[in-house]
Amino acid sequence: MTRRLAGYLGKRFSETRMDLVADPRDPRGRRWSHGALLSGLLLGLVGGCRSLADVEDFTERLGSGFRALFRIGRRIPDTTLRDLIVQTEPRSLRPMLHRVLRAAYRRGALEPDGLPFGVLSLDGKVVTLRSTDDGYAQRQGDADSGEVRGLLRTVTATLTSSRARPCIDVTPVLASTNEMGTFQTALGNALDAYGSLDLFRLVTYDAGACSLDNAAFARSRGVHYLLGLKSVQPTLYREASLWLGSRAAGAADAETEDIVGKKRVVRRLYLGAAVSAPEGWESHLRAVLRVQTVTYDLESGNQLGDEENRYFVSSLASDRLRPEQWLLVIRRHWGIETSHQILDDAFAEDAHPWIVEHPRAALVMVVLRRLAYTLMTLFRSVTQRSERRRERPWKRLLDDVRQASWVAPRAWVASLRHHHIPSNC
Repeated sequence: MTRRLAGYLGKRFSETRMDLVADPRDPRGRRWSHGALLSGLLLGLVGGCRSLADVEDFTERLGSGFRALFRIGRRIPDTTLRDLIVQTEPRSLRPMLHRVLRAAYRRGALEPDGLPFGVLSLDGKVVTLRSTDDGYAQRQGDADSGEVRGLLRTVTATLTSSRARPCIDVTPVLASTNEMGTFQTALGNALDAYGSLDLFRLVTYDAGACSLDNAAFARSRGVHYLLGLKSVQPTLYREASLWLGSRAAGAADAETEDIVGKKRVVRRLYLGAAVSAPEGWESHLRAVLRVQTVTYDLESGNQLGDEENRYFVSSLASDRLRPEQWLLVIRRHWGIETSHQILDDAFAEDAHPWIVEHPRAALVMVVLRRLAYTLMTLFRSVTQRSERRRERPWKRLLDDVRQASWVAPRAWVASLRHHHIPSNC
């Protein structure tokens, strides 16, 4: 594992082309190369660090192999790292993520899994800070305590058609708007970064971004949409309910069953063509879907609570995917929450965002953290060949990186052909 991680991280870090990222620091008095500092931050993230102080300790304990591989000659002070982060523009780091994904695409690591084409899922995430600003952190007050917090909101773009579910982009939700208003920016950013690759043909979002303007924008950019639908779209919701609401369980087009603890969860898909649509939607709305979720007690077989029904609309014709594939697309969109859970659990983003008193700097860490997640999910789900290794818990995987960084000898990394090790490291 140590040898594999050393080789993998060396290759993937080189694909980020950190040398192309503009250095925001004053040229006078620089004691660290820009690349070494970015490598230290990214290596700290994939090594499970919880703070900048942890990164400082982490880089102090690096073994000779990783010091040479990533050109980190000595301990990096946490103050040096913080100074760089505070001066960095978040958008300057997104191309590193794009370059990693483009390289993964070229080597066939992003092939659709169980689907005929790529699917992009967009979803919002919030990190709570102790500060606000007029750009990135929306002000929120606590009526009971009088405490003011800042909500740093982003839209994560995840390639849910891929086995690895990598994050391919991240877009900030500016303090002056919301997820609905950020949909077009987030989708446009992803298309601008990867449009020439045919990486995805369908974009999914929950009901928080369902609007005629957003649907029309997706079609104008050449991709199809699958949007969640709620009663806030009354006319469209009523039409969907009439088309699919009366079908019985035995008439479901597809069905899945999951065992979750002591519960059995059954999901049924009802699929239909859009035979009519409200004004404006008729030019592109083609399919309507309902997913019914029913939960049963595993031992008694009794139903627990009421059934839940969720409706969706899509510009993709209903026969372009098999019913099982439609249900897979929807379930994988829900699964984007899994990547957010990994960011909060394994990477401790919500509990330890590293910087909480400077919203723009906190956003820099959000971007780097998604790059770290993507590097490691590609390693876990694609590079690793055995199913046992692909199921390795995330916290243990990050601990593997930390252990490898301490023990990998210089002789190993010196043999890696893709990386030149300078003599002064």
